[in-house]
Amino acid sequence: MATGERRGFITGGTWCVDYNKRVSFWPGEDGIAEYLGEERAGGGSGCNLALDMRRLDRSMPVETISLVGDDEAGRFLLQAADEAGVDRRQMQVTSAAGTQITDAFVSEKTKRRVHLFASGAANLLTPEHFDFSATRARWLHLGLPGVHARMDGAAGGDANGWVSVLKKARAAGLKTNLELCSLAPEILARLARPCLPHLDALIVNDSEIAALSSIQTITDGVTDPAACERAARHVLEHGAMQLVAAHWPAMAVAVTRDGAALRMASVSVPPDEALGANGAGDAFASGLLYGLHEGWALEDCLRLAHAAAAASLRSLSTTGAVEDWRACLALAQNWGWR
Repeated sequence: MATGERRGFITGGTWCVDYNKRVSFWPGEDGIAEYLGEERAGGGSGCNLALDMRRLDRSMPVETISLVGDDEAGRFLLQAADEAGVDRRQMQVTSAAGTQITDAFVSEKTKRRVHLFASGAANLLTPEHFDFSATRARWLHLGLPGVHARMDGAAGGDANGWVSVLKKARAAGLKTNLELCSLAPEILARLARPCLPHLDALIVNDSEIAALSSIQTITDGVTDPAACERAARHVLEHGAMQLVAAHWPAMAVAVTRDGAALRMASVSVPPDEALGANGAGDAFASGLLYGLHEGWALEDCLRLAHAAAAASLRSLSTTGAVEDWRACLALAQNWGWR
């Protein structure tokens, strides 16, 4: 099947239930902070990009592959997929473990987040759950290495199950992108570096690109754009990607196989509009991948990526505030750019 005949996305991997908890600030050990409220929502890379993409464009076909528990949390996620119009025929249910859950704490003071998770059924996901024989999607968005025990292990001669799935997807004619979460650098390097030869794009944050490249990108809490660009080029040279992008709250950098490099500052979000950063990275990836899917210029792709991320900040949940792509761009234009 030719790439030009394909349309849409298939997400694979993490679907979890997020319990988004707002606290006055994040205390140290033996400290105390005020609990300000909670809301429940879907979370994880497979869920977030699927729901964000459907919000950006209701005409965009989106499928997903995942494993959830036969419990109330799992049924909540199945319903979330249905309500968003996500094809969940490969969203499988197991009675062997409960659905993955995450307590996502957001500090009212800093708007930053702390995640505590229990993998549950996610640990039972294997490459055998992934079937690309019938999909007509153009892109696979896969994640998250480090929170799926069986996928993290060696599989059929491959370094890990992520490599096996990416190879299957590319053999079936899909383009591939891998999402990471900010685990210890040595874990990210061990799991993600073997995947690089099997990726068409890689969209990560400033700490994740540092882990993959062994180039320091953050000093005393401040991200160095030039270091991020060097790190992105280093990672690009060690993989098959056509594009590598690294983002952080103030900016993003992107480098391409043909030697292009672009830096773009983010949207100037009014402080009173930002409730939390949970899901902002997923929204950024959604905007960037949407633009790539539609054949936009790289500058326009990054502009939508930043706009979608800015829109997402208005909600405690990962996907609750993302809108149609035109509305996201209009919001960014109204707020202005850094």
